[in-house]
Amino acid sequence: MAERLYHRVLKLRPGDGNALNLLGVAARQRGDLEAALALSAQALAAQPDSAIFLANRGATLAEAGQLEPAVGALRAALARRPGDATALRNLGQALCALGQAAAALAPLRQAAQIAPQAPEPWLALAHALREAGQPGAREAAEAAARRVLALPGLAADLAAQARFLLAALGAEAAPDRAPAAYVRDLFDQYAPRFDADLQDRLHYRTPELLAALLAQAGIAADGGRRVLDLGCGTGLSGLALKPWAQRLEGLDLSPRMLAEARRRGLYDALHEAELVDFLATRRAGFDLVAAVDVLNYLGDLAPALAGIAGALAPGGVAAFSIEAGEGAPFALGEGLRYRHDPAHVLALAAEAGLALLARQDAPLREEKGAPVAGVLLVLRRG
Repeated sequence: MAERLYHRVLKLRPGDGNALNLLGVAARQRGDLEAALALSAQALAAQPDSAIFLANRGATLAEAGQLEPAVGALRAALARRPGDATALRNLGQALCALGQAAAALAPLRQAAQIAPQAPEPWLALAHALREAGQPGAREAAEAAARRVLALPGLAADLAAQARFLLAALGAEAAPDRAPAAYVRDLFDQYAPRFDADLQDRLHYRTPELLAALLAQAGIAADGGRRVLDLGCGTGLSGLALKPWAQRLEGLDLSPRMLAEARRRGLYDALHEAELVDFLATRRAGFDLVAAVDVLNYLGDLAPALAGIAGALAPGGVAAFSIEAGEGAPFALGEGLRYRHDPAHVLALAAEAGLALLARQDAPLREEKGAPVAGVLLVLRRG
């Protein structure tokens, strides 16, 4: 209804900046970033000095993964309207995404001071403090996360995210899995720059390594299998799995990741769903189930491994990666991902009816300049 009204305004007053800006906001809210970028640019061309239009342009650029121009637009907006808490938060989050967590602290602290009853600035500040790693940052991050939990009327998903951060800081017990809303939001925000970040900056190579291990285990890439790509993301893993697939399906929590995967034209079907719930609906439905850098968002892997085994036809193959831990069955790291003891994972797999075919220890990617130790596993259902 609102968009129709804005279009009517534009018929009466072509080039009206307010109507163009509001249409851009609506397009961004429904996930049409291409239209949102075009409309926010047109609005700004009509009124180049509008703080509101600059702030919206910055937010849109940030969602589209264009972080450096986003920072420029948001700084320009704040030069004109310094007390805009939303623009300050967006600036801080864009700087964090650029790897400039220390620079993000000032705008995020200011946003939290301006809007002390809003949970989002405090949560963003807690994440930035964790990433900045400065002296006293852990304690300050914990305090910011606890400030979120003390707010009245806090939404359940934001409370879960604050507690998850506290667990990663070692201040609370780790839950059995990352909150679904956190994972969805994380990858929705990451989707536009996911491929470039992982391949160019983080030297990500897990899909290729897992495909090579499948071949080494004697699983022929004969194009004859029903393949499920769990946590398919933008489809990088699908590219590696495609040689095995007669039919390739992908699953992810993030609609924006799924939109990127759809553009590749690789998948016969894509599903937006939670992993364990979805697997329960597809008993014996696949010959190969792969999970590439997905299980590190789950702590207790027993339900996931049982679900994978149940979704495999007899003789079907499971292939997945884990971040390597030792001692405890699983541990939540400061990077907000779980590490798993490989021996414990193999014991859970055996209980689920999955027998080991091949294993490879390998770095999965880099994080803060250091390799992330991982384990690749290929197993068969009996």
